[in-house]
Amino acid sequence: MAASALGWALRAARQVLPAACTRQVRSYYVDWRMLRDVKRRKLAFEYADERLRINAIRKNTILPRELQEVADKEIAALPRDSCPVRIRNRCVLTSRPRGVKRRWRLSRIVFRHFADHAQMSGIQRAMW
Repeated sequence: MAASALGWALRAARQVLPAACTRQVRSYYVDWRMLRDVKRRKLAFEYADERLRINAIRKNTILPRELQEVADKEIAALPRDSCPVRIRNRCVLTSRPRGVKRRWRLSRIVFRHFADHAQMSGIQRAMW
């Protein structure tokens, strides 16, 4: 009797709790390109103050040339991905890099699809 009750409890627990490796685990980001861009954003944020300070020294023409050259070497020593120029705006749903509406962070294709199917509040097609 106790064994059947234990078996019933185990079967019920398996139905409630998902198995460890039966389903695919999805990550937060769409693909590796988006993950790479997020890492670049983090690095750019971390090194923003340092880059600003070093660039101010580099571009100051009043300072001696030797000091500017030292600042050039310091900038070159920083990670490449810490440069904000390398950041790319991407669609949060498809990771498409071009045609991204900055306000909604969606590509023009996804934006139009959502607008056509009334899935975005306040957005409607132009009619005249």
